[in-house]
Amino acid sequence: MNKRELECIAYEGACFTVEWYLDVRGKSQALGYYQSLPRAERILLLRLFKLIAEEGEIRDKTKFRHEGDKIFAFKPQPERFLCFFYKEGKIVVTNAFRKKQQKLPQREKDRALKAKESYLRRVKTGEYYE
Repeated sequence: MNKRELECIAYEGACFTVEWYLDVRGKSQALGYYQSLPRAERILLLRLFKLIAEEGEIRDKTKFRHEGDKIFAFKPQPERFLCFFYKEGKIVVTNAFRKKQQKLPQREKDRALKAKESYLRRVKTGEYYE
């Protein structure tokens, strides 16, 4: 594992490694959002990361659920952290926002899908973890 890969890791467990998505500039919207949260709210998210990374699943749909198009959401109330699963036991957290409505905003889902596409392309070409 190289230095860039280590920088991405949010939590590494027996079943999954949860990591922050980095854009082409090496920035992570989700990590920046996480760092802006009060300590108590950061702990709620880390508990969810730990649960899925160690146990392999979160059965409580109020805490983690499929949002369609292979995009999932960690749901430490009232925040949402969107992610996708990748081979080799990775969960990549793409973006985050504060929930203000019942339904997932399409703009946020589109942002997650675009990040996923970028990640897959850049991993395939060997650019992502340089």
